[in-house]
Amino acid sequence: MADRPPLTAPPLVDRHGRTISYLRISVTDRCDLRCRYCMAEQMTFLPRSALLKLEEIAIIAERFMARGVRKIRLSGGEPLVRRDVDELVQRLGRHVGDGLDELTMTTNGTRLADHAPSLVAAGMRRINVSLDSLDPERFRYITRHGDVARVLDGIAAARDAGLAVKINTVALRGLNEDELPAILRWCVAEGHDLTLIETMPLGAIDEDRTDRFLPLTGVLDGLRAMFPLRRDDHRTGGPARYWRVEGTGTRLGFISPLTANFCDGCNRVRLTTEGKLYMCLGHEDQVDLKAALRDGGIAALDEAIDLALSLKPARHDFRIAPGAAPAVRRHMSVTGG
Repeated sequence: MADRPPLTAPPLVDRHGRTISYLRISVTDRCDLRCRYCMAEQMTFLPRSALLKLEEIAIIAERFMARGVRKIRLSGGEPLVRRDVDELVQRLGRHVGDGLDELTMTTNGTRLADHAPSLVAAGMRRINVSLDSLDPERFRYITRHGDVARVLDGIAAARDAGLAVKINTVALRGLNEDELPAILRWCVAEGHDLTLIETMPLGAIDEDRTDRFLPLTGVLDGLRAMFPLRRDDHRTGGPARYWRVEGTGTRLGFISPLTANFCDGCNRVRLTTEGKLYMCLGHEDQVDLKAALRDGGIAALDEAIDLALSLKPARHDFRIAPGAAPAVRRHMSVTGG
């Protein structure tokens, strides 16, 4: 299909002088949950014929590595619903320590118990698990049908297999804001880090996001009154800013795209499951890497990546207001979290 790439190529630097070292790959837009802030209840997913083949994902990822990407995160949708995802993890995992600093994943945890040992065997050492409530009924409401016990079993299996687990929780007004201290206490007790995230205006959903938007500035103030928090300079390559719960091993991160724009240091791009490269969550500009690879091989792929870098904006345009349209039409599951 495509000629094998040379080992090195020009590094990835966008028009604003930011070096791109982090690639997020959505391996599928499908998910086995229907979280209210993320998806509509009735979703239309891409036909399987439109998706990148495993070999194509691997070739594109390896090309990014050759050009300086040091971290890759697999996401979705729910990446573990893709049947060949373990094979992809094995192939990319061979590069960890030899061109790649880290291969990681964001998952909803529903299938993690079955996959955790194979992820570790392939070289993965850290994962993020999305968990918006510990209460079974509330979790079921937020996800529309999810079973929190299954997720907790997956988290325990991941820890037992040797994976460090970071919990991602979307802060939702009127849904889980009263539970955030309890989630942090649970993370401290279990030895997990926690990142709180503001809801983002991506894709049409069945509710008004304004009703659920919870600014994290106020959340931090509330948590500081309850926990001994101090600033922490820890960085993982993403947009989170961290605090340490003193006397514990737990870090508390905040991702605040609406109340604290984090674009100045953006070092990432996102590859969708159909092969489109998005330079920003909050913009529609994209370049079709699947077409470039299939039509012109590695040379055309490099040209397409260079074009994408020239289109990367300085910042996103997220805003939440009553009745406002989403920042972009596509759902988070298409671009990858």
